[in-house]
Amino acid sequence: MVNMRIEYIRQIIKKGESIDIEFKESKSNISKDVYESVCAFLNRNGGHIFLGVKDNGDIVGVDKVAIGRIKKDFVVTLNNPQTLNPTFYLAIEEIEIDGKTILYINVPESSQDHRCKGRIFDRNEDGDFDITDNTNLVSGLYRRKQSTYDENRIFPYAGMEDLDLELFEKVRRLVRSLDSNHPWISMSNEEILRSAGLYLMDPATGNKGITLGGILLLGKEELIHAALPHHKTDAIVRKVNLDRYDDRDDIRVNLLKSYERLKQFVAKHIDDKFYLEGDQRISVRDKIFREAITNLLIHRDFANPFPAKFIIERDRVYIENSNRPHGNGIIDPENFSPFPKNPTIAKFFKEIGWVDELGSGVRKIFKYSKVYSDTKPQFIEGDIFKTIIYVDPLISIINDSDVSGEEQRIQMIIEYCKVPRSRREIQDYIGIKDRKDFTKRLLNLLIEKGLLRRTFPDKPTSPNQKYVAEEYTEAE
Repeated sequence: MVNMRIEYIRQIIKKGESIDIEFKESKSNISKDVYESVCAFLNRNGGHIFLGVKDNGDIVGVDKVAIGRIKKDFVVTLNNPQTLNPTFYLAIEEIEIDGKTILYINVPESSQDHRCKGRIFDRNEDGDFDITDNTNLVSGLYRRKQSTYDENRIFPYAGMEDLDLELFEKVRRLVRSLDSNHPWISMSNEEILRSAGLYLMDPATGNKGITLGGILLLGKEELIHAALPHHKTDAIVRKVNLDRYDDRDDIRVNLLKSYERLKQFVAKHIDDKFYLEGDQRISVRDKIFREAITNLLIHRDFANPFPAKFIIERDRVYIENSNRPHGNGIIDPENFSPFPKNPTIAKFFKEIGWVDELGSGVRKIFKYSKVYSDTKPQFIEGDIFKTIIYVDPLISIINDSDVSGEEQRIQMIIEYCKVPRSRREIQDYIGIKDRKDFTKRLLNLLIEKGLLRRTFPDKPTSPNQKYVAEEYTEAE
């Protein structure tokens, strides 16, 4: 996996500098023009910045003693509005190639127009160029952002009274738990909106006001329905009644409340699995579905009336949301460039600690799905973005006390085999006459899933073989 990552980086570097690739030598100090490149990439189509690589593509590496300082300086400077405005969080990654360490920065396209030290930079094949004094280019940049990102649409007649003001206090509590010095803690509600890029001015018309992103994040239901009547997330459980549903939540509230409603829906209908990460017990279910829910909410095309769907089935969770695709087909988590569908909304979720950096959600779902169901999830890019996360039905079986039929038999077997039992004893106990059917359909499955173990594991066909239930635990 690591080798695939390095090869991916090598292939980018081999292409040489271009409209989306920039090299900086920066052996012992970060070049000041790095921030101009960040600004230009944010304003254009995003791109890749490499520190420790010469203009001709030769890898010279960054001095190891300087790496920590460079990374810290980069993050601190990017979060200074005097350098980059609006600010934008970016991760900086260490990668070792041929014994040399380079620093890699993946810059997404932003939905806003950014300034570096008061100047506006854009990107072309020749590098970064200052367009501040070119009115036509600046207007073109802004129009491009407005036409691409619906989250920036301004609603000049929406007022603070149309927002859920209690959520601002919740936001302050959340950011305080992450950073006791976070600037939002002491800001007014209006200042938080402006700082988060949720209150903007259109330089072409002079209109200013709360954006669609602000309405979707913090608006009351009435305002959301007026601004975006088709906004909804349909959460459905379809395990028994496959024609209709077993349970349903029609969610039409703002994104912060939608997140909490979906988490409650998952906790109600999807069972957890005991898992130790190191010596700490964690909720694998919560790790997976926290990422799935945030991806569903913040990476959708809100202009499309297609309703978002979160469907819980017996052996999988199937998620759909409208999408502006930047590719097509199944996504490989090791070789994909995440594209921010709604960067301002995503940034807000990150500030309150409900999401990590762009692209991390897909990788986390892959990581923990291996533990949860031992089946790879699927992410399918298209006009409708589809996510399929597989759920091991046996997890539900051992946690659910209200089951029937075959599930009840499995519970009975586990309870009966607290002491070793022979195949014949188990078969007679649950009333199945056909040996082959019992062995194939139940016994082998329970052994494979670690719910039963053989008393003679090295002699599976021993006439003295018995089966005993084990505590359902698993660790990597």
